[in-house]
Amino acid sequence: MHRANNSHRWAVILAGGDGVRLRSLTRLISGDERPKQFCPLLGGRTLLTRTKQRVARGVSENKTLFVVLNSHEPFYSKELRNVPEHRILVQPSNRGTLPAILWSLMELRARDSEALAGFFPSDHHYAQEDRFLAGIDLAFQAAQSYPSIVLLGAAAKHAACDYGWIEAEAHLSEKNGVLRVKRFWEKPSSHVAEELLDRGCIWNTFVMMGRVQAFLDVVRSAAPEMYDAFDEIWRFPSRANSIQALYERLERADFSRLVLSGPQADKLGVFSLGDVGWTDLGDPRRVLKVAATAGAGESWTRLWGQQIVPEAS
Repeated sequence: MHRANNSHRWAVILAGGDGVRLRSLTRLISGDERPKQFCPLLGGRTLLTRTKQRVARGVSENKTLFVVLNSHEPFYSKELRNVPEHRILVQPSNRGTLPAILWSLMELRARDSEALAGFFPSDHHYAQEDRFLAGIDLAFQAAQSYPSIVLLGAAAKHAACDYGWIEAEAHLSEKNGVLRVKRFWEKPSSHVAEELLDRGCIWNTFVMMGRVQAFLDVVRSAAPEMYDAFDEIWRFPSRANSIQALYERLERADFSRLVLSGPQADKLGVFSLGDVGWTDLGDPRRVLKVAATAGAGESWTRLWGQQIVPEAS
Protein backbone atom coordinates (compact mmCIF):
# COMPACT_ATOMS: atom_id res chain seq x y z
CA MET A 1 0.00 0.00 0.00
CA HIS A 2 1.34 3.43 -0.94
CA ARG A 3 1.90 5.79 1.99
CA ALA A 4 2.37 9.08 0.17
CA ASN A 5 0.38 11.93 1.73
CA ASN A 6 -1.10 9.58 4.29
CA SER A 7 -0.17 11.63 7.37
CA HIS A 8 -3.80 11.88 8.51
CA ARG A 9 -4.67 8.21 8.09
CA TRP A 10 -5.48 6.48 11.37
CA ALA A 11 -6.44 2.90 12.13
CA VAL A 12 -8.62 1.65 14.96
CA ILE A 13 -8.41 -2.06 15.73
CA LEU A 14 -11.54 -3.27 17.51
CA ALA A 15 -10.50 -5.95 20.00
CA GLY A 16 -13.10 -5.68 22.75
CA GLY A 17 -15.42 -8.55 21.91
CA ASP A 18 -16.03 -11.43 24.30
CA GLY A 19 -15.90 -14.13 21.63
CA VAL A 20 -18.56 -16.26 23.29
CA ARG A 21 -19.39 -18.36 20.22
CA LEU A 22 -15.77 -19.49 19.91
CA ARG A 23 -15.12 -19.97 23.60
CA SER A 24 -15.23 -23.78 23.54
CA LEU A 25 -12.63 -23.79 20.76
CA THR A 26 -10.35 -21.17 22.29
CA ARG A 27 -10.53 -23.00 25.62
CA LEU A 28 -9.39 -26.19 23.87
CA ILE A 29 -6.44 -24.39 22.26
CA SER A 30 -5.31 -22.12 25.10
CA GLY A 31 -6.62 -23.87 28.20
CA ASP A 32 -8.22 -20.72 29.60
CA GLU A 33 -11.14 -18.33 29.06
CA ARG A 34 -9.48 -15.92 26.64
CA PRO A 35 -11.60 -14.40 23.85
CA LYS A 36 -10.81 -15.43 20.28
CA GLN A 37 -8.77 -12.33 19.38
CA PHE A 38 -6.13 -13.36 21.92
CA CYS A 39 -5.98 -16.99 20.82
CA PRO A 40 -3.39 -18.42 18.35
CA LEU A 41 -5.97 -19.97 16.05
CA LEU A 42 -3.92 -19.86 12.84
CA GLY A 43 -0.21 -20.15 12.20
CA GLY A 44 0.79 -19.80 15.84
CA ARG A 45 -0.22 -16.12 15.95
CA THR A 46 -3.24 -14.66 17.70
CA LEU A 47 -5.94 -13.00 15.65
CA LEU A 48 -5.04 -9.65 17.22
CA THR A 49 -1.39 -10.03 16.26
CA ARG A 50 -2.34 -11.00 12.71
CA THR A 51 -4.63 -7.96 12.45
CA LYS A 52 -1.99 -5.66 13.94
CA GLN A 53 0.63 -6.85 11.46
CA ARG A 54 -1.78 -6.62 8.52
CA VAL A 55 -2.88 -3.08 9.34
CA ALA A 56 0.74 -1.97 9.91
CA ARG A 57 1.40 -2.60 6.22
CA GLY A 58 -0.88 0.30 5.36
CA VAL A 59 -1.16 2.62 8.36
CA SER A 60 1.64 3.89 10.59
CA GLU A 61 1.86 2.03 13.89
CA ASN A 62 2.05 5.41 15.63
CA LYS A 63 -1.40 6.19 14.25
CA THR A 64 -3.07 2.94 15.26
CA LEU A 65 -5.41 2.73 18.25
CA PHE A 66 -6.57 -0.44 19.99
CA VAL A 67 -9.95 -0.75 21.70
CA VAL A 68 -9.99 -3.43 24.41
CA LEU A 69 -11.85 -4.36 27.60
CA ASN A 70 -10.57 -3.93 31.13
CA SER A 71 -11.53 -7.52 31.96
CA HIS A 72 -9.24 -8.76 29.16
CA GLU A 73 -6.12 -7.14 30.62
CA PRO A 74 -4.42 -10.50 31.38
CA PHE A 75 -4.57 -11.28 27.67
CA TYR A 76 -3.92 -7.99 25.87
CA SER A 77 -1.19 -6.71 28.22
CA LYS A 78 1.43 -9.06 26.78
CA GLU A 79 0.43 -8.61 23.15
CA LEU A 80 0.33 -4.83 23.40
CA ARG A 81 3.27 -4.42 25.77
CA ASN A 82 5.16 -2.30 23.22
CA VAL A 83 2.17 -0.07 22.45
CA PRO A 84 2.08 3.24 24.38
CA GLU A 85 -0.84 3.58 26.79
CA HIS A 86 -2.24 6.58 24.94
CA ARG A 87 -2.96 4.33 21.95
CA ILE A 88 -4.88 1.74 23.97
CA LEU A 89 -8.49 2.59 24.82
CA VAL A 90 -9.56 0.37 27.71
CA GLN A 91 -13.33 0.14 27.98
CA PRO A 92 -14.69 -0.46 31.51
CA SER A 93 -17.18 -3.01 30.13
CA ASN A 94 -18.57 -4.38 26.89
CA ARG A 95 -21.41 -2.19 25.69
CA GLY A 96 -21.29 -3.21 22.04
CA THR A 97 -19.60 -1.77 18.98
CA LEU A 98 -21.22 1.66 18.93
CA PRO A 99 -19.68 2.96 22.20
CA ALA A 100 -16.31 1.48 21.21
CA ILE A 101 -16.36 3.24 17.86
CA LEU A 102 -17.73 6.50 19.25
CA TRP A 103 -15.02 6.65 21.93
CA SER A 104 -12.40 6.11 19.22
CA LEU A 105 -13.86 8.88 17.10
CA MET A 106 -13.86 11.34 20.00
CA GLU A 107 -10.21 10.51 20.68
CA LEU A 108 -9.25 10.97 17.04
CA ARG A 109 -11.09 14.27 16.77
CA ALA A 110 -9.09 15.56 19.74
CA ARG A 111 -5.75 14.32 18.35
CA ASP A 112 -6.07 15.18 14.66
CA SER A 113 -8.81 17.45 13.34
CA GLU A 114 -8.17 16.20 9.79
CA ALA A 115 -8.06 12.52 10.68
CA LEU A 116 -9.23 9.84 8.27
CA ALA A 117 -10.31 6.88 10.37
CA GLY A 118 -10.20 3.24 9.33
CA PHE A 119 -11.90 0.65 11.56
CA PHE A 120 -10.70 -2.96 11.54
CA PRO A 121 -12.26 -5.89 13.43
CA SER A 122 -9.65 -8.18 14.97
CA ASP A 123 -11.24 -11.51 14.05
CA HIS A 124 -11.00 -11.59 10.25
CA HIS A 125 -9.01 -13.67 7.78
CA TYR A 126 -8.00 -12.69 4.24
CA ALA A 127 -6.57 -15.35 1.97
CA GLN A 128 -5.41 -12.59 -0.40
CA GLU A 129 -4.04 -9.87 1.85
CA ASP A 130 -2.34 -7.84 -0.89
CA ARG A 131 -5.63 -7.37 -2.71
CA PHE A 132 -7.33 -6.49 0.57
CA LEU A 133 -4.68 -3.87 1.40
CA ALA A 134 -4.98 -2.37 -2.07
CA GLY A 135 -8.71 -2.04 -1.46
CA ILE A 136 -8.07 -0.27 1.83
CA ASP A 137 -5.88 2.25 0.07
CA LEU A 138 -8.59 2.98 -2.50
CA ALA A 139 -11.23 3.24 0.21
CA PHE A 140 -9.11 5.76 2.12
CA GLN A 141 -8.69 7.79 -1.08
CA ALA A 142 -12.42 7.74 -1.70
CA ALA A 143 -13.17 8.74 1.88
CA GLN A 144 -10.79 11.68 1.53
CA SER A 145 -12.51 12.82 -1.66
CA TYR A 146 -16.11 12.48 -0.48
CA PRO A 147 -17.90 13.42 2.75
CA SER A 148 -19.37 9.94 3.22
CA ILE A 149 -18.19 6.84 5.05
CA VAL A 150 -16.82 4.14 2.75
CA LEU A 151 -17.34 0.51 3.73
CA LEU A 152 -15.45 -2.43 2.30
CA GLY A 153 -17.53 -5.26 0.92
CA ALA A 154 -16.39 -8.72 -0.13
CA ALA A 155 -17.75 -10.89 -2.93
CA ALA A 156 -20.46 -13.18 -1.59
CA LYS A 157 -19.58 -16.83 -2.16
CA HIS A 158 -22.80 -18.32 -0.77
CA ALA A 159 -26.07 -17.29 0.88
CA ALA A 160 -24.69 -16.69 4.38
CA CYS A 161 -27.34 -15.97 6.99
CA ASP A 162 -24.91 -14.93 9.72
CA TYR A 163 -23.16 -12.17 7.76
CA GLY A 164 -24.27 -8.62 7.09
CA TRP A 165 -24.99 -7.81 3.44
CA ILE A 166 -24.78 -4.60 1.42
CA GLU A 167 -27.10 -3.77 -1.45
CA ALA A 168 -25.55 -1.05 -3.63
CA GLU A 169 -26.90 1.24 -6.32
CA ALA A 170 -25.49 4.14 -8.37
CA HIS A 171 -21.81 5.05 -8.62
CA LEU A 172 -20.45 7.81 -6.45
CA SER A 173 -17.20 7.86 -8.40
CA GLU A 174 -16.18 5.90 -11.46
CA LYS A 175 -12.54 6.68 -10.68
CA ASN A 176 -12.56 5.13 -7.21
CA GLY A 177 -15.14 2.45 -7.93
CA VAL A 178 -17.29 3.44 -4.96
CA LEU A 179 -20.99 2.63 -5.05
CA ARG A 180 -23.73 4.29 -3.04
CA VAL A 181 -25.32 2.06 -0.41
CA LYS A 182 -28.96 1.32 -1.11
CA ARG A 183 -29.60 -0.83 1.94
CA PHE A 184 -27.91 -2.91 4.63
CA TRP A 185 -29.23 -6.37 5.43
CA GLU A 186 -28.09 -7.64 8.82
CA LYS A 187 -28.11 -11.45 9.19
CA PRO A 188 -31.02 -12.14 6.82
CA SER A 189 -33.17 -15.27 6.68
CA SER A 190 -32.03 -18.06 4.36
CA HIS A 191 -34.66 -17.08 1.79
CA VAL A 192 -33.62 -13.42 1.79
CA ALA A 193 -29.93 -14.38 1.70
CA GLU A 194 -30.54 -16.43 -1.46
CA GLU A 195 -32.25 -13.43 -3.05
CA LEU A 196 -29.39 -11.12 -2.08
CA LEU A 197 -26.87 -13.54 -3.59
CA ASP A 198 -28.87 -13.72 -6.83
CA ARG A 199 -29.04 -9.91 -7.00
CA GLY A 200 -25.27 -9.58 -6.74
CA CYS A 201 -25.22 -8.07 -3.26
CA ILE A 202 -21.99 -8.32 -1.28
CA TRP A 203 -20.92 -9.18 2.24
CA ASN A 204 -20.25 -6.36 4.69
CA THR A 205 -16.76 -6.85 6.17
CA PHE A 206 -17.38 -4.07 8.74
CA VAL A 207 -14.07 -2.53 7.69
CA MET A 208 -14.84 1.13 7.03
CA MET A 209 -13.10 4.42 6.36
CA GLY A 210 -14.10 8.04 6.55
CA ARG A 211 -13.32 11.47 7.89
CA VAL A 212 -13.85 11.56 11.62
CA GLN A 213 -16.43 14.30 11.32
CA ALA A 214 -18.34 12.28 8.71
CA PHE A 215 -18.51 9.37 11.14
CA LEU A 216 -19.59 11.63 13.98
CA ASP A 217 -22.33 13.24 11.89
CA VAL A 218 -23.79 9.83 11.06
CA VAL A 219 -23.60 8.68 14.70
CA ARG A 220 -25.18 11.89 15.97
CA SER A 221 -28.08 11.44 13.56
CA ALA A 222 -28.65 7.79 14.55
CA ALA A 223 -27.92 7.92 18.30
CA PRO A 224 -28.12 11.55 19.46
CA GLU A 225 -28.33 10.82 23.20
CA MET A 226 -25.23 8.63 23.20
CA TYR A 227 -23.39 11.12 21.02
CA ASP A 228 -24.22 13.98 23.41
CA ALA A 229 -23.11 11.92 26.43
CA PHE A 230 -19.67 11.26 24.93
CA ASP A 231 -19.35 14.76 23.53
CA GLU A 232 -19.98 16.27 26.97
CA ILE A 233 -17.17 14.19 28.50
CA TRP A 234 -14.68 15.36 25.87
CA ARG A 235 -15.19 18.96 26.90
CA PHE A 236 -12.99 18.30 29.93
CA PRO A 237 -9.30 17.29 30.03
CA SER A 238 -9.71 14.60 32.70
CA ARG A 239 -12.12 11.93 31.54
CA ALA A 240 -11.32 8.62 33.24
CA ASN A 241 -13.93 8.82 36.01
CA SER A 242 -16.53 10.24 33.65
CA ILE A 243 -16.03 7.39 31.16
CA GLN A 244 -16.41 4.84 33.95
CA ALA A 245 -19.68 6.44 35.05
CA LEU A 246 -20.93 6.70 31.48
CA TYR A 247 -20.31 3.03 30.71
CA GLU A 248 -22.14 2.03 33.88
CA ARG A 249 -25.35 3.58 32.57
CA LEU A 250 -24.96 2.76 28.88
CA GLU A 251 -27.07 0.05 27.30
CA ARG A 252 -25.53 -2.21 24.66
CA ALA A 253 -25.64 -0.65 21.21
CA ASP A 254 -24.66 -2.19 17.90
CA PHE A 255 -23.09 0.09 15.27
CA SER A 256 -24.41 -1.94 12.34
CA ARG A 257 -28.01 -2.00 13.51
CA LEU A 258 -28.27 1.56 14.84
CA VAL A 259 -25.94 3.52 12.57
CA LEU A 260 -25.34 1.69 9.30
CA SER A 261 -29.05 0.94 9.01
CA GLY A 262 -29.98 4.36 10.39
CA PRO A 263 -31.38 7.55 8.84
CA GLN A 264 -28.20 8.40 6.90
CA ALA A 265 -27.57 4.96 5.39
CA ASP A 266 -28.20 6.26 1.87
CA LYS A 267 -25.28 8.69 2.23
CA LEU A 268 -22.73 5.92 2.77
CA GLY A 269 -20.50 4.42 0.10
CA VAL A 270 -19.20 0.91 -0.44
CA PHE A 271 -16.09 -0.32 -2.21
CA SER A 272 -16.17 -3.93 -3.35
CA LEU A 273 -12.94 -5.83 -2.75
CA GLY A 274 -14.05 -8.68 -4.94
CA ASP A 275 -12.94 -12.12 -3.89
CA VAL A 276 -10.15 -11.65 -1.33
CA GLY A 277 -10.86 -14.84 0.59
CA TRP A 278 -12.51 -12.92 3.44
CA THR A 279 -13.83 -14.86 6.41
CA ASP A 280 -15.26 -13.60 9.69
CA LEU A 281 -13.81 -16.04 12.22
CA GLY A 282 -16.78 -15.81 14.55
CA ASP A 283 -17.90 -19.41 14.16
CA PRO A 284 -15.94 -22.62 14.85
CA ARG A 285 -16.97 -24.13 11.51
CA ARG A 286 -15.49 -21.21 9.59
CA VAL A 287 -12.28 -21.33 11.63
CA LEU A 288 -11.89 -25.02 10.85
CA LYS A 289 -12.54 -24.42 7.17
CA VAL A 290 -9.90 -21.68 7.00
CA ALA A 291 -7.40 -23.83 8.89
CA ALA A 292 -7.95 -26.63 6.39
CA THR A 293 -7.79 -24.53 3.22
CA ALA A 294 -4.82 -22.47 4.41
CA GLY A 295 -2.84 -25.64 4.98
CA ALA A 296 -1.75 -24.43 8.38
CA GLY A 297 -1.83 -27.93 9.86
CA GLU A 298 -3.16 -26.73 13.19
CA SER A 299 -2.79 -29.46 15.81
CA TRP A 300 -6.10 -28.56 17.45
CA THR A 301 -8.09 -29.56 14.35
CA ARG A 302 -7.56 -33.24 15.09
CA LEU A 303 -9.25 -32.82 18.48
CA TRP A 304 -12.00 -30.51 17.31
CA GLY A 305 -12.81 -31.52 13.76
CA GLN A 306 -15.13 -34.40 14.55
CA GLN A 307 -17.42 -32.08 16.52
CA ILE A 308 -18.13 -29.70 13.65
CA VAL A 309 -20.60 -30.01 10.81
CA PRO A 310 -18.99 -28.55 7.65
CA GLU A 311 -20.39 -25.17 6.68
CA ALA A 312 -22.56 -25.06 3.59
CA SER A 313 -20.98 -23.35 0.62
